[in-house]
Amino acid sequence: MSNHYYSEKPSVESSRRNWEATLRGQKMSFTSDAGVFSKKEVDFGSRLLLDYYRFPESPGNILDVGCGYGTIGLTLAKERSEYHFTLVDVNERALELSELNAKLNRVQNITVKKSYLFSEVEGERFTSIISNPPIRAGKKVVHQLFDEAWDHLESSGELWIVIQKKQGAPSAVEKLESLFDEVSIEKKSKGYYIIRAKKC
Repeated sequence: MSNHYYSEKPSVESSRRNWEATLRGQKMSFTSDAGVFSKKEVDFGSRLLLDYYRFPESPGNILDVGCGYGTIGLTLAKERSEYHFTLVDVNERALELSELNAKLNRVQNITVKKSYLFSEVEGERFTSIISNPPIRAGKKVVHQLFDEAWDHLESSGELWIVIQKKQGAPSAVEKLESLFDEVSIEKKSKGYYIIRAKKC
Protein backbone atom coordinates (compact mmCIF):
# COMPACT_ATOMS: atom_id res chain seq x y z
CA MET A 1 0.00 0.00 0.00
CA SER A 2 1.83 3.10 -1.23
CA ASN A 3 0.14 5.50 1.19
CA HIS A 4 1.45 3.53 4.17
CA TYR A 5 3.89 5.46 6.40
CA TYR A 6 6.33 2.53 6.13
CA SER A 7 6.42 2.79 2.33
CA GLU A 8 9.51 4.08 0.55
CA LYS A 9 7.64 6.57 -1.62
CA PRO A 10 4.24 7.63 -0.25
CA SER A 11 1.91 8.43 -3.15
CA VAL A 12 -0.44 10.63 -1.15
CA GLU A 13 -0.16 14.28 -2.18
CA SER A 14 2.29 16.34 -0.14
CA SER A 15 0.71 18.72 2.37
CA ARG A 16 3.30 20.05 4.79
CA ARG A 17 2.47 21.56 8.16
CA ASN A 18 4.56 23.18 10.88
CA TRP A 19 4.19 23.29 14.63
CA GLU A 20 6.14 23.46 17.88
CA ALA A 21 6.17 21.03 20.79
CA THR A 22 7.88 20.97 24.17
CA LEU A 23 9.64 17.64 24.62
CA ARG A 24 11.90 16.77 27.57
CA GLY A 25 11.73 20.46 28.52
CA GLN A 26 12.95 21.67 25.13
CA LYS A 27 10.99 23.64 22.58
CA MET A 28 11.20 21.76 19.28
CA SER A 29 10.00 22.87 15.83
CA PHE A 30 8.75 20.28 13.37
CA THR A 31 7.61 20.16 9.77
CA SER A 32 5.59 17.06 8.87
CA ASP A 33 3.69 15.96 5.78
CA ALA A 34 1.03 13.61 4.52
CA GLY A 35 2.30 10.06 4.15
CA VAL A 36 4.35 10.05 7.36
CA PHE A 37 3.51 8.70 10.81
CA SER A 38 1.57 11.04 13.13
CA LYS A 39 1.59 13.94 10.70
CA LYS A 40 -0.55 16.32 12.80
CA GLU A 41 1.22 16.18 16.15
CA VAL A 42 3.79 14.33 18.22
CA ASP A 43 1.97 11.12 19.07
CA PHE A 44 1.35 10.02 22.66
CA GLY A 45 3.59 6.95 22.36
CA SER A 46 6.61 8.95 21.21
CA ARG A 47 6.04 11.50 23.95
CA LEU A 48 5.86 8.76 26.57
CA LEU A 49 9.02 7.10 25.26
CA LEU A 50 10.85 10.41 25.39
CA ASP A 51 9.63 11.07 28.92
CA TYR A 52 11.02 7.79 30.29
CA TYR A 53 14.09 7.17 28.14
CA ARG A 54 17.43 7.20 29.95
CA PHE A 55 20.72 7.86 28.19
CA PRO A 56 23.57 5.36 28.48
CA GLU A 57 26.10 6.15 31.19
CA SER A 58 28.88 6.78 28.67
CA PRO A 59 28.60 8.80 25.45
CA GLY A 60 28.44 6.76 22.28
CA ASN A 61 26.37 6.11 19.18
CA ILE A 62 22.58 5.88 19.41
CA LEU A 63 20.24 4.58 16.70
CA ASP A 64 16.62 5.66 16.10
CA VAL A 65 14.92 2.95 14.01
CA GLY A 66 11.84 4.09 12.07
CA CYS A 67 12.66 7.71 12.83
CA GLY A 68 9.81 9.27 10.85
CA TYR A 69 10.29 13.03 10.66
CA GLY A 70 12.72 12.92 13.58
CA THR A 71 10.63 13.46 16.71
CA ILE A 72 12.56 11.12 19.00
CA GLY A 73 16.08 11.17 17.60
CA LEU A 74 16.29 14.93 17.11
CA THR A 75 14.88 15.73 20.55
CA LEU A 76 17.45 13.50 22.25
CA ALA A 77 20.29 14.65 20.01
CA LYS A 78 19.54 18.30 20.80
CA GLU A 79 19.54 17.53 24.52
CA ARG A 80 22.88 15.71 24.55
CA SER A 81 25.39 16.79 21.91
CA GLU A 82 28.07 14.39 23.20
CA TYR A 83 26.15 11.45 21.70
CA HIS A 84 25.97 10.82 17.96
CA PHE A 85 22.59 9.77 16.58
CA THR A 86 21.83 7.79 13.45
CA LEU A 87 18.23 8.12 12.24
CA VAL A 88 16.95 5.48 9.83
CA ASP A 89 13.68 4.88 7.99
CA VAL A 90 12.51 3.54 4.62
CA ASN A 91 10.14 6.44 3.98
CA GLU A 92 11.98 8.91 1.77
CA ARG A 93 9.57 11.73 2.55
CA ALA A 94 10.10 11.20 6.29
CA LEU A 95 13.88 11.20 5.86
CA GLU A 96 13.76 14.48 3.94
CA LEU A 97 11.73 15.94 6.80
CA SER A 98 14.23 14.63 9.38
CA GLU A 99 17.00 16.50 7.56
CA LEU A 100 14.86 19.63 7.43
CA ASN A 101 13.88 19.37 11.09
CA ALA A 102 17.52 18.92 12.11
CA LYS A 103 18.25 22.28 10.50
CA LEU A 104 15.17 23.89 12.06
CA ASN A 105 16.33 22.80 15.51
CA ARG A 106 20.05 23.36 14.89
CA VAL A 107 20.92 19.73 15.57
CA GLN A 108 24.23 18.66 14.03
CA ASN A 109 25.20 15.44 15.87
CA ILE A 110 23.12 13.23 13.57
CA THR A 111 23.32 11.08 10.46
CA VAL A 112 20.13 10.36 8.49
CA LYS A 113 20.04 7.20 6.35
CA LYS A 114 17.53 5.37 4.24
CA SER A 115 17.49 1.85 5.66
CA TYR A 116 15.07 -1.05 5.92
CA LEU A 117 15.47 -1.66 9.66
CA PHE A 118 19.24 -2.30 10.04
CA SER A 119 20.14 -3.01 6.40
CA GLU A 120 22.33 0.09 5.97
CA VAL A 121 24.04 -0.04 9.38
CA GLU A 122 25.41 -3.57 9.06
CA GLY A 123 28.55 -4.01 11.15
CA GLU A 124 27.79 -0.96 13.30
CA ARG A 125 27.20 -1.24 17.04
CA PHE A 126 25.28 1.17 19.26
CA THR A 127 25.15 1.89 22.97
CA SER A 128 21.41 2.44 22.69
CA ILE A 129 18.69 1.75 20.14
CA ILE A 130 15.34 3.50 20.42
CA SER A 131 12.20 2.90 18.37
CA ASN A 132 8.53 3.60 18.07
CA PRO A 133 8.29 0.53 15.82
CA PRO A 134 6.31 0.40 12.56
CA ILE A 135 3.37 -1.60 13.89
CA ARG A 136 1.42 -1.33 10.63
CA ALA A 137 4.24 -3.14 8.85
CA GLY A 138 3.22 -6.26 10.80
CA LYS A 139 4.37 -8.43 13.68
CA LYS A 140 7.02 -10.16 11.56
CA VAL A 141 8.77 -6.84 10.85
CA VAL A 142 8.56 -5.73 14.48
CA HIS A 143 10.04 -9.00 15.74
CA GLN A 144 12.75 -8.78 13.08
CA LEU A 145 13.59 -5.38 14.54
CA PHE A 146 14.03 -7.00 17.97
CA ASP A 147 16.24 -9.78 16.57
CA GLU A 148 18.49 -7.40 14.69
CA ALA A 149 18.63 -4.88 17.54
CA TRP A 150 20.36 -7.47 19.72
CA ASP A 151 23.00 -7.95 17.02
CA HIS A 152 23.61 -4.21 16.73
CA LEU A 153 23.96 -3.36 20.42
CA GLU A 154 27.22 -3.03 22.28
CA SER A 155 27.68 -5.10 25.41
CA SER A 156 25.49 -3.49 28.12
CA GLY A 157 23.55 -1.69 25.38
CA GLU A 158 19.81 -1.15 25.67
CA LEU A 159 16.83 -1.24 23.32
CA TRP A 160 13.98 1.12 24.24
CA ILE A 161 10.60 0.76 22.54
CA VAL A 162 6.99 1.89 22.91
CA ILE A 163 4.11 -0.37 21.92
CA GLN A 164 0.41 -0.54 22.75
CA LYS A 165 -1.07 -3.50 24.58
CA LYS A 166 -3.69 -3.95 21.85
CA GLN A 167 -0.92 -3.92 19.23
CA GLY A 168 1.03 -6.74 20.81
CA ALA A 169 2.94 -5.42 23.83
CA PRO A 170 2.65 -8.68 25.84
CA SER A 171 3.98 -10.78 22.94
CA ALA A 172 6.70 -8.19 22.36
CA VAL A 173 7.82 -8.62 25.97
CA GLU A 174 7.91 -12.40 25.51
CA LYS A 175 9.96 -12.08 22.33
CA LEU A 176 12.40 -9.68 23.97
CA GLU A 177 12.78 -11.95 26.99
CA SER A 178 13.85 -14.74 24.63
CA LEU A 179 16.64 -12.54 23.24
CA PHE A 180 17.83 -10.18 25.97
CA ASP A 181 19.36 -10.73 29.39
CA GLU A 182 17.19 -8.16 31.13
CA VAL A 183 13.75 -6.87 30.11
CA SER A 184 11.71 -4.38 32.10
CA ILE A 185 8.48 -2.48 31.60
CA GLU A 186 9.48 1.05 32.55
CA LYS A 187 5.99 2.55 32.29
CA LYS A 188 2.41 1.69 31.39
CA SER A 189 0.04 4.51 30.48
CA LYS A 190 -3.22 4.56 28.51
CA GLY A 191 -2.52 1.11 27.10
CA TYR A 192 1.05 1.96 26.04
CA TYR A 193 4.09 0.10 27.34
CA ILE A 194 7.59 1.55 27.52
CA ILE A 195 9.90 -1.48 27.39
CA ARG A 196 13.66 -1.54 28.03
CA ALA A 197 15.70 -4.57 27.00
CA LYS A 198 19.38 -4.82 28.02
CA LYS A 199 22.12 -6.87 26.40
CA CYS A 200 24.59 -7.88 29.11
